[in-house]
Amino acid sequence: MVMPNMGAFIAWGLITALFIKAGWLTGIFAGLRDPGGWVAQIGGWGDFADGGVVAPMITYLLPILIGSTGGRMVYGTRGAVIGAIATMGVIAGSDIPMFLGAMIMGPLGAWAMKKIDAIWDGKIRPGFEMLVDNFSAGIVGLIMVVFGFFGIGPIVSAFSRAAGNVVDFLVAHDLLPLTSIFIEPAKVLFLNNAINHGVLTPLGTTQALETGKSVLFLLEANPGPGLGILLAYMAFGRGTARASAPGAAIIHFFGGIHEIYFPYVLMKPRLIAATILGGMTGIFVNVLFGSGLRAPAAPGSIIAVYAQTATGSYLGVTLSVFGAAAVSFVVASLLLKTDRSTDDGDLVAATAEMEALKGKKSSVASALVGSKASGPITRIVFACDAGMGSSAMGASVLRKKIHGAGFTDVKVTNQAISNLTDDYGLVVTHQDLTARARQKTPSATHVSVENFMNAPQYDEIVDLLGSVNGAAGAAGGPTAEAAAEDEPAEDVLNVNSIVLAGTATTRDAAISEAGRLLVACGAVEPAYVDAMHEREGSVSTYMGNGLAIPHGTNEAKDSIRRTGISFVRYAEPIDWNGKPAEFVVGIAGAGKDHMALLTKIAGVFLNSDEVARLRDATSAEEVQSVLGGAGG
Repeated sequence: MVMPNMGAFIAWGLITALFIKAGWLTGIFAGLRDPGGWVAQIGGWGDFADGGVVAPMITYLLPILIGSTGGRMVYGTRGAVIGAIATMGVIAGSDIPMFLGAMIMGPLGAWAMKKIDAIWDGKIRPGFEMLVDNFSAGIVGLIMVVFGFFGIGPIVSAFSRAAGNVVDFLVAHDLLPLTSIFIEPAKVLFLNNAINHGVLTPLGTTQALETGKSVLFLLEANPGPGLGILLAYMAFGRGTARASAPGAAIIHFFGGIHEIYFPYVLMKPRLIAATILGGMTGIFVNVLFGSGLRAPAAPGSIIAVYAQTATGSYLGVTLSVFGAAAVSFVVASLLLKTDRSTDDGDLVAATAEMEALKGKKSSVASALVGSKASGPITRIVFACDAGMGSSAMGASVLRKKIHGAGFTDVKVTNQAISNLTDDYGLVVTHQDLTARARQKTPSATHVSVENFMNAPQYDEIVDLLGSVNGAAGAAGGPTAEAAAEDEPAEDVLNVNSIVLAGTATTRDAAISEAGRLLVACGAVEPAYVDAMHEREGSVSTYMGNGLAIPHGTNEAKDSIRRTGISFVRYAEPIDWNGKPAEFVVGIAGAGKDHMALLTKIAGVFLNSDEVARLRDATSAEEVQSVLGGAGG
């Protein structure tokens, strides 16, 4: 919840560093006649103590972003809205920055909305969906605001004050370095983000708001202990670990990816003592010098650390980082040199163990040691811009191949790239979209295709499933997805939307012709046709086997009144980006009721006899019958 919004935290930290009363710009303008002016207005001090940007950002913006992100993780865009509304309850019901409350109320509000939506899913009469959706969201939002205000807000406030008192006690009694005994082992067990962003960041932000800096931002983020471990492997390690340590050190120290050194500790667990002593050294130096950061350093790179270092803390922060690295290096070197085991350690196995603790692949660690994912693939997604036409068709073809090979337990779905989440084993996209899909799903295996109907990569995917999933299960009865595909499609392809002799001679004219049929049957608004052209400008909708299926962008779904499909046949094939398109099927999908017909269309165009029937059809009813018997 915090990491996607770290840019906002950094922005707040930079604004704080520049504009608060003790900030950099205040010192620069101190000699002028008006030391306040615009600097004080932004910082919210002096004659402008009731305004500024610093306090509203930390009080409202940052918690609402966290709550909204938590809601989106649970229930997409609808969950994000409810999560933001629910977060306002805990913000108003407390007197401290409500990060922890946002982490609770954001997902909780989205979960409640998801459960309530499930009660009447599929039971709302057509035309009343928007009314029910909006008012139900408003009512749930109201309830969650009240619950957050009176319930969660006071509880989290009390917890935060108690945690703050514990930190104050540790600082007052010079015991803060002892926190490394818990923090460093927890980091290696992949609780680093939970500790840093779930506990230390909220407490440190509250402290920084009062004092302008906090040492808590460096308890976990200090790159020194990890650097010392990797330097020790460079000097005294063996085998793959020694060879890969220099690259890991660069990624860790300058890139800020701390997880890169976790496998090196898991491979030799006794090295945890080196990270603990190094962490304690860094914290002791910061406490001794009274140094700290203005905002979180994320990722924990030395560059990010210096960017957030408070004025007057540069010496202490520098000594804390390199002091921690030096102690960690000395202790780790001693442990490695005195290690009498003949086993060099298995870095690949340690990386796999780290990934198991993390719950997903580590792209940097896997790349460094050359390891590959070996777990079974249970979910495959075919993704495109809108998630309705190309992806639905490709998913249908791929699903038939996979289930036909006996892998009936593998779920194949289609999705818009913008809605992808990083929990799929394999992602299939058009070759022009693969780079975008990788950004959304970095942990998945990615396959690029050019021809959606009969791409050779589909057979390779089946072979891949055979190698990573083992023997295919018995393909006896139909799966739930297959059963759904066999259900008759509803009235989405009307005979009035079928044209047997198209008049267009170019790709763009053919898109317009198919789009006008969708408008004429009342399925879409005219603006949707423009979105069909926009979609074609980014990625071709040519599917192969003489078929093109133009459709709108994901953003154009508001222009869809109901699901509709149009069909146009051309005596002379259209030049579709160098490919011959004899049949053009326009698609507007408002829900999932067009998926069954798309599946049937995919099956038709994989069968040369059925394509011949379409080519020879003399009536719209005959075309309708070939494409699956959609009602008219």
